[in-house]
Amino acid sequence: MPIESGSCASARQAKQKRKSHSLSIRRTNSSEQERAGLQRDMLEGQDSKLPSSVRNTLLELFGQIEREFENLYIENLELRREIDTLNERLAAEGQTIDGAELSKGQLKTKASHSTSQLSQKLKTTYKASTSKIVSSFKTTTSRAICQLVKEYVGHRDGIWDVSVAKTQPVVLGTASADHTALLWSIETGKCLTKYVGHVGSVNSIKFHPTEQVALTASGDQTAHIWRYIVQLPTPQPTADCNQVSGEDEVEFSDKDEPDGDGDGSSDCPTVRAPLTSLKSHQGVVIAADWLVGGKQAVTASWDRTANLYDVETSELVHSLTGHDQELTHCCTHPTQRLVVTSSRDTTFRLWDFRDPSIHSVNVFQGHTDTVTSAVFTVGDNVVSGSDDRTVKVWDLKNMRSPIATIRTDSAVNRINVCVGQRIIALPHDNRQVRLFDMSGVRLARLPRSNRQGHRRMVCCTAWSEDHPICNLFTCGFDRQAIGWNINIPALLQEK
Repeated sequence: MPIESGSCASARQAKQKRKSHSLSIRRTNSSEQERAGLQRDMLEGQDSKLPSSVRNTLLELFGQIEREFENLYIENLELRREIDTLNERLAAEGQTIDGAELSKGQLKTKASHSTSQLSQKLKTTYKASTSKIVSSFKTTTSRAICQLVKEYVGHRDGIWDVSVAKTQPVVLGTASADHTALLWSIETGKCLTKYVGHVGSVNSIKFHPTEQVALTASGDQTAHIWRYIVQLPTPQPTADCNQVSGEDEVEFSDKDEPDGDGDGSSDCPTVRAPLTSLKSHQGVVIAADWLVGGKQAVTASWDRTANLYDVETSELVHSLTGHDQELTHCCTHPTQRLVVTSSRDTTFRLWDFRDPSIHSVNVFQGHTDTVTSAVFTVGDNVVSGSDDRTVKVWDLKNMRSPIATIRTDSAVNRINVCVGQRIIALPHDNRQVRLFDMSGVRLARLPRSNRQGHRRMVCCTAWSEDHPICNLFTCGFDRQAIGWNINIPALLQEK
């Protein structure tokens, strides 16, 4: 076949170029056109769904990358020759100047010094050649701006969700794969209440807007509404968790993870039964939230539906259908009767219940993989995160394209927005937590080293804008939640 012969010829030509150490490589317009023609012919013979214009653009870009790295490779060979020549010259000079052969130690010292200079030149050349690729990444913000304050340890399995109470006393809630939900004292890190009413993984926890009531969603195909009564303990002086030198990151094994009983969650008061159980789903209930006012609740399930319930009667009010695959999250607007649901079908949907007789639905299609969460912000904006490693900011009045796109290096899990300051906290599969503003500018990365931060995937973030000690909380599959103090004025000033 012509395509196969062209491919073999191209492969042999590339192999000969790699073996050659000559620096006098010359490219003519005709050879460039031949190479591009061969590669285009190869691509045309492959099964691809990409339009031809897109494929041609990709081909040109890959060609530029190949030429850039080929030039770098040639420079590397030349520098290696200079090193060899310099070593030979140093050896010859040592014999003539001293009148005797230099010791191996002296010669090694001089050669090492010269080698290090050339090595530094090589690094500088490499950095210059790749500066266009990495120029969009911002250096890590100072630890003084993002400080770890408290760790909340007591679950026996990974923590899926974290939430902060909206009423006094302000407590922290965590939902875990160990079938429990725990309430914590933010100041002391002590477990205050344990909920054990579910028989499956607890996937979500949300607090009632005005009462000491929590809403949890579970893998047992139900959502529970349960009441808690807590008494905050006296705060104790907290140890400084931030005296960590350097940014060295190390890998951890299961042995490095905290024990499930680390803070004695087994001896805290236990709630065993719910006030109300919501039971209309045929699959895992992955998330739940309160509608404004707290008289209705919405749930999202792997059965591809979201349900709206009346809290007092536990009756199903509406079943929200339309997603093609499992739902991953649901969120309600803080001041309006709006609901947004996200799904594995790469979309998220906006449901409008402001008019009881009309339930308009808007579909947002902008991601290429699972939409892991979509949350409301101030005004008419929604922020969505996805496994396609992007976060997009949308205007509800214009669904066709996002007003800002954030590109990351890892899948994004359940995001949260600091409404007052318009800061987005992104938890990642790669254990990082990054902060961005609504226009897509990176503000900071939370510290993570061998002594602080998460050791496994970070599942969720939650802001607490009014708390004086911790204003950001994160949880992960390392079985712990972490409270952070983010110096927002300094963060925005550095921006």
